[in-house]
Amino acid sequence: MCPFASRHGNGSEPMALFGLLGSRRHERAGFALYTRSVEAARDPLYFERLGVPDTMDGRFDLIGVFAALTIRRLRLAGPPGPKLAQAVFDAMFADLDFTLREMGVGDLSVAKRMREMWEAFHGRALAYDVPLAQADHAALAEALGRNVWRGTPPAGAADALARAMLAQDAGLASQPLSALASGQIRFIPARDSLAEAEPA
Repeated sequence: MCPFASRHGNGSEPMALFGLLGSRRHERAGFALYTRSVEAARDPLYFERLGVPDTMDGRFDLIGVFAALTIRRLRLAGPPGPKLAQAVFDAMFADLDFTLREMGVGDLSVAKRMREMWEAFHGRALAYDVPLAQADHAALAEALGRNVWRGTPPAGAADALARAMLAQDAGLASQPLSALASGQIRFIPARDSLAEAEPA
């Protein structure tokens, strides 16, 4: 699955690096969890209803939201949660590296782009973590608006995504580590998480 593929693509291709990194237990689970995160982020409703830009940057940022949620859930768990969190991170950036090279980006440019994406993802994950921990909807919406829409979200879009993200965070917290360790993770479908985000 190319993480940068348009939401109009079928998204059914197996991840190209799964076979290369799938020999060890945590690596296999990390790739499976990352794959599910990408699939959740590709749901067309986030683009259609919230106006997330259907661009390479927009898709990267939305994948970052779901990957950050997955890594946060694992990082806060007991063993082997932190190792699985690292495996998800490694899977994400191995896949991004592979994708850039498949797109024809040269070695020197890949290194620069990977560093930029690493810094962007790290900064975004930190910006989301405290509002998620405090269930601070307003601060989370501000961080999402700044990152996902680069500061210009459509009216109500950042607010809706923040509520959806808080719902996803709560849903992930209820999932047993044993399931996550085997690569099983469940995200709330976009139609449901966005319905929960609608004001009463």
